[in-house]
Amino acid sequence: MSFLNKERHEHVLLMTMSSPDTRNALTSDEQFEEFEQSCAEINDDMSVRAVVLTGEGSAFCAGGNVKDMRDRTGLFSGDPFDQADAYRKGIQRIPRAIYALNVPIIAAVNGPAVGAGCDLATMCDIRIAGERAMFAESFVKLGIIPGDGGAWFLPRAVGFSNACKMAFTGDPVKAQEALTMGLVSEVVEEENLVSRSLDLATSIANNPPHAVRLTKQLMRSSERASLDELLDKSAAFQAVCHAEPDHQEAVAAFFEKRLGEYRKS
Repeated sequence: MSFLNKERHEHVLLMTMSSPDTRNALTSDEQFEEFEQSCAEINDDMSVRAVVLTGEGSAFCAGGNVKDMRDRTGLFSGDPFDQADAYRKGIQRIPRAIYALNVPIIAAVNGPAVGAGCDLATMCDIRIAGERAMFAESFVKLGIIPGDGGAWFLPRAVGFSNACKMAFTGDPVKAQEALTMGLVSEVVEEENLVSRSLDLATSIANNPPHAVRLTKQLMRSSERASLDELLDKSAAFQAVCHAEPDHQEAVAAFFEKRLGEYRKS
């Protein structure tokens, strides 16, 4: 059975983690491979212009399986060299795949996002929280560290001081506090969470797809490029955009006060 249940809403893909009995814990090579494969398929499909990721049941994602940690099985078996290799070849495939995703991805956080689940939310470009959402960078509570890239993603989501507070204490952050610190962009009523996230994704998908994809590349580049490097890349991308037929269609739609009809679909 697939872990990621997929539904198309025109140019938006809704992906739902579908293991409510485990609170959508991330534990198996099959799950890691499915994230990797799904992101690759999205990158190859120009008809997908935005993605929404959410969880089935009461939790967004409970992170790793603490029982496996206790029993030292699965990802947590073997000696330290085996475990380091298991992280690199296992759960770390998810951040690499999501980071390489060419289209915007929105996390619709429907409940607790704990440990690797919190990090999974921060891997997404935008986060919308339901009122029952909760975030916990809780690794230190178990005597471990964020082995899936959380120390890279979290400071970029909330700033260094807030990231340190979350990571050093492991304490939970409720939805309204997450909104205050910038961890999420909106908090909505639980029953409206997916529909609001789909609406936001649709508003993104209504834009020329080449411009959205190139804008995302620039936003990612800004995390590590100098201003001069980013300006040079922006100039090159802008020249490409001006040559795109979809640019002419977007300008025409602007003056005619209508939605554009873009060719890459």
